[in-house]
Amino acid sequence: VDLSDRSDILLKLLLIGDMNVGKSSLLFRYIDDGFSKTYMSTIGVDFKVKTVMIGNTRVKLQIWDTAGQERFRTITSTYYRGAHGIIIVYDVNDVKTFCNVEKWVQEAQTYADEGVARILVGNKNEGEELKTVATCDAQRLAAKNSCLFIETSAKNDENVDQMFDFITREALRLRLNAAQKTTRSSTNSWSTNTYLWIKN
Repeated sequence: VDLSDRSDILLKLLLIGDMNVGKSSLLFRYIDDGFSKTYMSTIGVDFKVKTVMIGNTRVKLQIWDTAGQERFRTITSTYYRGAHGIIIVYDVNDVKTFCNVEKWVQEAQTYADEGVARILVGNKNEGEELKTVATCDAQRLAAKNSCLFIETSAKNDENVDQMFDFITREALRLRLNAAQKTTRSSTNSWSTNTYLWIKN
């Protein structure tokens, strides 16, 4: 797809996962290049905006940070609508958060539109001695659920920019492909209708 003549494309990205896996820290690192050791849980939802260049295309990212607590699930489910990319985060040092990934994938499949880009992110990757979730297990789970995969550390600024770049590029690719299909479908429909009209 030629992106050179496109600009100001809006993409909505959604961060989901259990509480305390570092969703807000990933967003803080990406937007403000900062990190806070003080944990404050997100209340409901929060979002930030960042404009990036993908090739010659200017992309405006709306990145939504959702609360991991069960009591906020009814609030955040509405924010899946219109999302172009979903970032599913777990803590590589906490097996329980990894086991809950399937639940988050199922929720995304239930509420998100079809054709949404997804990436599985193992955050807090700060030392093999702390790690309890094997990379190979996470890779298998990502492949099973058609997700991209990467391990990150918001604390050490490891792979955070790359993660957001991966999901942005995939979301942009899927969106432009969908737009192309819609255009082709509309053109074919117009051609068929024109032919029938002339024939009659």
